[in-house]
Amino acid sequence: MPSNLYTLDNSIVQSEMARKSDVPSPYYGEPSKFDPTFRGPISNRSCTDVFCCVIFIIVILGYIALGTVAWLHGDPRKVIYPTDSYGQFCGQKGTPNAKKSILFYFNILKCANPAVLINLQCPTTQVFIAYWSITILTQILQRCFPDFITLNGTLTVAKRTHFKDALDKALTKTPTHACGCVYTCMQIVEDYAASWNWILIGLVIALVVSLIFILLLRFTAGLLLWFTIIAVILVIAYGIWHCYLEFSLLRQQPGADVTIVDIGFQTDVTVYLHLSQTWLIFLIALCTIEASILIILIFLRRRVWIAIALLREGSKAVSYIMSTLFYPIITFLLLAICISYFSVTSVFLASSGDAIYKVMAAEPNCMYANKTCDPETFNKTNVSKTCPGAQCTFAFYGGETPYHRYLFILQLSNLLIFLWLVNFIIALGQCTLAGAFASYYWARRKPQDIPTCPLFSSFSRAIRYHTGSLAFGALILALVQMARVILEYLDSKLKGASNVAARFLLCCLKCCFWCLERFIKFMNRNAYIMIAIYGKCFCTSARDAFCLLMRNVVRVAVLDRVTDFLLFLGKVLIAGSVGVIAFFFFTHKIPIVQEDVPTLHYYWVPLLTVIFGSYLIAHGFFSVYAMCVDTLFLCFCEDLERNDGSPEKPFLMSAELHSILRKTEHH
Repeated sequence: MPSNLYTLDNSIVQSEMARKSDVPSPYYGEPSKFDPTFRGPISNRSCTDVFCCVIFIIVILGYIALGTVAWLHGDPRKVIYPTDSYGQFCGQKGTPNAKKSILFYFNILKCANPAVLINLQCPTTQVFIAYWSITILTQILQRCFPDFITLNGTLTVAKRTHFKDALDKALTKTPTHACGCVYTCMQIVEDYAASWNWILIGLVIALVVSLIFILLLRFTAGLLLWFTIIAVILVIAYGIWHCYLEFSLLRQQPGADVTIVDIGFQTDVTVYLHLSQTWLIFLIALCTIEASILIILIFLRRRVWIAIALLREGSKAVSYIMSTLFYPIITFLLLAICISYFSVTSVFLASSGDAIYKVMAAEPNCMYANKTCDPETFNKTNVSKTCPGAQCTFAFYGGETPYHRYLFILQLSNLLIFLWLVNFIIALGQCTLAGAFASYYWARRKPQDIPTCPLFSSFSRAIRYHTGSLAFGALILALVQMARVILEYLDSKLKGASNVAARFLLCCLKCCFWCLERFIKFMNRNAYIMIAIYGKCFCTSARDAFCLLMRNVVRVAVLDRVTDFLLFLGKVLIAGSVGVIAFFFFTHKIPIVQEDVPTLHYYWVPLLTVIFGSYLIAHGFFSVYAMCVDTLFLCFCEDLERNDGSPEKPFLMSAELHSILRKTEHH
């Protein structure tokens, strides 16, 4: 027997043989039989779920046809370029406003009306002006906004704080309330424009740190993971101390005891940092997180050791198949293509049709409000007499043809196919990685028996034989996600309703479908592993995976959450470390590069972007590890059922991993 295969002691062998002799539960299927010729992922396999594969290909062709039709009928200029109250483009050659490139709102304060979210049009006259005619205006995306200036702590519009409406009545809303969000958005855009290069540098640092972290796991998995746990605990402890210090100092200052509810929404986020209640909320949240981590470590310390052992084994598999670390790039590119096609198709569908005009009333009780009108004959009707100040303005693009009548259905179809494709791309990545890592596990001599290019071989098998199975699982998940989208839409419509029973029922449905989505993701993930190994259809693989997990339910309970918890701490450590560096940089606390720091309105804009982007980058690398651990775990369970540790049927796992995992049955 090769030297790197481990022969376990007689007691373990006897216990395994005794376990083999037990009668399996009829509810969880029969355990796998010993097959001396089994060497991991089966190469001699056939196509599975062919019918679903054909449907999937037809749907993709139909999706291409949908995009083509939308491209023929749509006009993205209707979304990209502004239009005036008559639906005319600005600054476009061959139009009456070719030399007028800026859209001007007569009364921008009316854009704060909630009806704008429904009609997608401000109830005020909109005309085009030339660039040279802008005086106290700010240009954003070819739209004119008043010049927002802060005087003595008060946000003003063109140095004014009081305005009158079209009926010469004083406005009850101040410019701070009406234009605060616009002003903040303008400053955020400016911050991104000034700091985008430093944000990219921060994300590159996160990429390098994540790669170094993964490589170090190969040699110091236990030490590095315990360091991660301790580091996260210490960082949170420092956050608790800092929050308590700020809370204690602010509690002694006059005016700092004002509540967040009293001051309401403020565009300047730093205002909240001067309140003692803000730091109290931070303090309670961090204490809760710290206590949760400590409780998990105390009561699940044995499980943490087991998860570390499995991660150590996973690091060996990753080190032998380093190409798996870069597969998330392929997934990212495929998702980018899918998202881009979906976005472009949505824009073309939304911009299909002719200009539709509707009555925009100045008074809320106008009987003609939101009625279709004709701008050429509007002044000859009695609408303006019945509703003073009403205007016939451009609302949206539509039509009366069958294509336009079913635009909403086409948009829903666009969304459903998009979800299906996204889930298929994710499923393809999971099945590909599972096949590569299964090749590592079932190799009797590592790395000599690991196939050449295991990642490419696994990808080829998944595409050639199991496109239908992957599409089947992705479709089930997409339908559940579509149902969740519809429920969210209904919830937004019922927010103002007084029917408590309907709101309660909707809340229960949302909770149930969320749980169902989580369960389907878990089952699909394990089904794809079984597909990668045995090459069976989706339903058979899902059943076999479920039965295998139920026969090892104790080990599943041990490893699933604990391993995810450790990987989550690793992602938090990477994102937090890069975030700390970014914080000191953007707050001018690094003397070496103080002169290079851009001047920002809100330093938290690039800071949060760097932290969130760093977490996503770390998640991409750690997702490979998570898939590796799940694959090795299922292979381990299969190994226990196929073999008994005897010289004739030796285990293919390491002795360390076997001994640690076997202990879970006694705890």
